[in-house]
Amino acid sequence: MMPCQRGSLYMNRASDGKERQRRFDELCTALRPDLFRFAFWLSRDRAVAEDVVQETLLRAWRAMDDLRDVQAARQWLLTIARREHARLYERKRLPTVDVDDLIAREELLLAAPDDTELQDLRRALLQLEDSYREPLMLQVLLGYSTEEIAKHMGLNVGAVLTRLFRARHQLRQILAGDGARPAETAQMRSV
Repeated sequence: MMPCQRGSLYMNRASDGKERQRRFDELCTALRPDLFRFAFWLSRDRAVAEDVVQETLLRAWRAMDDLRDVQAARQWLLTIARREHARLYERKRLPTVDVDDLIAREELLLAAPDDTELQDLRRALLQLEDSYREPLMLQVLLGYSTEEIAKHMGLNVGAVLTRLFRARHQLRQILAGDGARPAETAQMRSV
């Protein structure tokens, strides 16, 4: 290979690298606030959220060439962030406590009440039909917009809005103890 050819090959690689860096910077600048909010929502800790965002961006940089549709970048980054947050706890080994010692010392931890509100909410969510539970989870847990939920579920935006409204309405009924279960409110369903 002649020297001028080697130089032009190097120049092409350098310009490709700069273009890749520019595209990545544009993408991350626009989506970093959403990514941080999501990571903070998952971890409830600012430092952990920053770590998750950094790891997410590092993994995204390595896999940038796999991203074919820039419109899907937000979901792609949120998925990476969710997985990065889960990885934090895969390796984490919590200290174990000898229960017999706690009993002998009559620790107050053993008498701590369960979080009944959280358990009630989980039970209520599980009572919802999948067609109502899924859009609600996508919106609340993953931060999807109604347009993104519609695209994900193959529905129009109006149908998603209706399902979100009905899911919340049914949750309120279940949690209020009206006795009306989702199966009993079938006359409300049209979507």
